[in-house]
Amino acid sequence: MAQSTTDIVILGGGHNGLVCAFYLARAGLKVTVLERRGVVGGAAVTEEFHPGFRNSTASYTVSLLNPRVIADMDLARHGLRVVERRAANFLPFDDGRYLLTGEGRTQAEVAKFSTRDAERLPEYEARLETIAAILRDLILTTPPNVVEGGWLAALPEMLKAASLGRRVSGLGLAAQRDLLDLFAKSAGDWLDGWFESDPIKALFGFDSVVGNYASPYTPGSAYVLLHHVFGEVNGKKGAWGHAIGGMGAITQAMAVACAEQGVDIRLDASVAEVLTEKGRAVGAVTEAGDVIRARAVVSNLHPRLLFNRLVDPAVVPADFTERMSRYASGSGTFRMNLALSELPRFTALPGAGDHLTAGIIIAPTLAYMDRAYAEARLNGWSSKPIVEMLIPSTLDDSLAATGQHVASLFCQHVAPDLADEHRDTVADLMIETVEALAPGFKASVVGRLALGPRDLERRFGLISGDIFHGRLTLDQLFSARPVLGHADHRMPVPGLYLCGSGAHPGGGVTGAPGHNAARAILRDVRPR
Repeated sequence: MAQSTTDIVILGGGHNGLVCAFYLARAGLKVTVLERRGVVGGAAVTEEFHPGFRNSTASYTVSLLNPRVIADMDLARHGLRVVERRAANFLPFDDGRYLLTGEGRTQAEVAKFSTRDAERLPEYEARLETIAAILRDLILTTPPNVVEGGWLAALPEMLKAASLGRRVSGLGLAAQRDLLDLFAKSAGDWLDGWFESDPIKALFGFDSVVGNYASPYTPGSAYVLLHHVFGEVNGKKGAWGHAIGGMGAITQAMAVACAEQGVDIRLDASVAEVLTEKGRAVGAVTEAGDVIRARAVVSNLHPRLLFNRLVDPAVVPADFTERMSRYASGSGTFRMNLALSELPRFTALPGAGDHLTAGIIIAPTLAYMDRAYAEARLNGWSSKPIVEMLIPSTLDDSLAATGQHVASLFCQHVAPDLADEHRDTVADLMIETVEALAPGFKASVVGRLALGPRDLERRFGLISGDIFHGRLTLDQLFSARPVLGHADHRMPVPGLYLCGSGAHPGGGVTGAPGHNAARAILRDVRPR
């Protein structure tokens, strides 16, 4: 047992915790980060999963990482290099046709299925980008917060809401209607109103179910689609890329940036409780019994993990506790890493090519996705699952030996409470799903790591496998994330803050919650 004192103690060394630590330390505060695992990064890590094969274990592709965070932390100087996919997405179909999208490709490819849809595509992209641009502006802005205490306490939040209202009113009526549709409608209804052909609707509709245990026809799924399009790679809006060295390269670069600012990062330091005195958070106690006293405690953990396991319920308001017990968290995600002896050969497009650097989506129609969700709700998993496969070794030869490859499979839908005893059955099914479109794929698999929802929860603290730290539904977004009245990162226990994906703007490797939380903390905790 040991005791130490710091200004700020941060629970969890995931990417948002590291971002928050950097900004606080740069401002002159003494910061200690406690990480349960033996490596920083949370769900953004690169690990060897089979002898000689390394890959991103959980999060697996780059787009949403905020440009300001990249610049402020000088991540390129610390070793981060992100390369763009040579094609955006590849959708092979069982009738031998395919859709291959990307810069300079998409419109002609869509025209193979519908000239009308190809003609409508530029307008669709322009109108979606108008809304995405508003979101990009709001990512690093703390939402208006609902507060008690009369008009004087509420005035700053009222002004913030008025500023937001001016931004929205400046869109014009047509764009405001689009904004309402994208926040309230299902992705399926939104896309059915735009396009007639299944492939283009499947391409865009896939984004609405990523990490979302829902049908593309579930109301609110259009926002999840929108959430995945406001990113960029190397200044190119809407693009997706790969971090050389895997997603761990991002968090390792962040750790170096933090070390330069004097942040103390402690590994294998699992937190047992948040220390409170007189109703205020004043530090943390580790499983080993070490006590770290601090002026403020900042959590990068899932909100339910924080309040259900680490904070004394006696110091938390009863209404908050009740609502946190109902905070929706759960994903249909089944995550796999595969070691391959060779590249797959798709029947629709045999041989090597740019399509193998793309996000390979196996989900031919919105109806297919809808059935996958319904069957998972009924039986625990879908017999015809949704699979996205990336082969990052086509862009990064550091992940496997020459001639060999690694594949990331992001699979849906499985029930969030999928029992561990079904893991191998579901993993076999996912491989067979790819095999049906790329004969010989199964034989090329020489090793695998399969993580069901409960595995993701145990390993990374993702409750019910939820990659967003809570579902992206209207009652858990913006000013209501995680609970109405606490959108400003200040939790109901004085001295306790939230910097993880359970805060605005939600999940994904963005760094935005960490950035925004640091700004709030620095208003309350000044350097000595």
